[in-house]
Amino acid sequence: MNRKKFITAMAVSPLTGAALKVNSLRNLSKNFEATEKFPVLFLGHGSPMNAIEENEFVDGFRNIGKTFQKPKAILVISAHWETRGTFVTAMDNPPTIHDFGGFPQALFDVQYPAPGSPELAQETKRIITKTDVLLDDKWGLDHGAWSVVKHLYPDAEVPVIQMSIDYTQPASYHYELAQELASLRHKGVLIIGSGNMVHNLRMVAWDKLNEAGFAWDWLRKQKKK
Repeated sequence: MNRKKFITAMAVSPLTGAALKVNSLRNLSKNFEATEKFPVLFLGHGSPMNAIEENEFVDGFRNIGKTFQKPKAILVISAHWETRGTFVTAMDNPPTIHDFGGFPQALFDVQYPAPGSPELAQETKRIITKTDVLLDDKWGLDHGAWSVVKHLYPDAEVPVIQMSIDYTQPASYHYELAQELASLRHKGVLIIGSGNMVHNLRMVAWDKLNEAGFAWDWLRKQKKK
């Protein structure tokens, strides 16, 4: 390349970069145009075995997915992704994470190959002003996400991203974060919270499961309060 062509190319490159950025923002806006308001779901995922078993919980997941139109994308906040800071997955193809142990091989064989959505990750980062949302390319979909979403959309055709829980922050921080996320409900995004109110399998009294009225003393005290 001669000197004149080199100088011309260098002069044009910043303009090209700016044009690409504008086009990217236009595409982002187009992907998330206004829609009817989507619901917010909290799905207590329970045992990972719900991913491969047939029971009343699985029926509930399937049935609730039939009560509204298919979303453009899904944002899941799972109890199984705790971080220092707030992250969202931003890869094109999030891996299926089997973050558990001691279960049948059939459960580890499950894959949920839903596409990711870097566009939704960027939009989520853009709308949140409370904190700097960081884009993650390492996590994927943990079982708090895929074990329930797979029953709503078994064909894995709806893009899914996850948002982490910042374990250094109080509940009020996450409540305020949710208020900022609410605008996504008007852009074709289904927001799902996944976890359980109590999540400690080590404390389950397996030998008392069929004993009517059984509960640990500390739990009885909590109920009285």
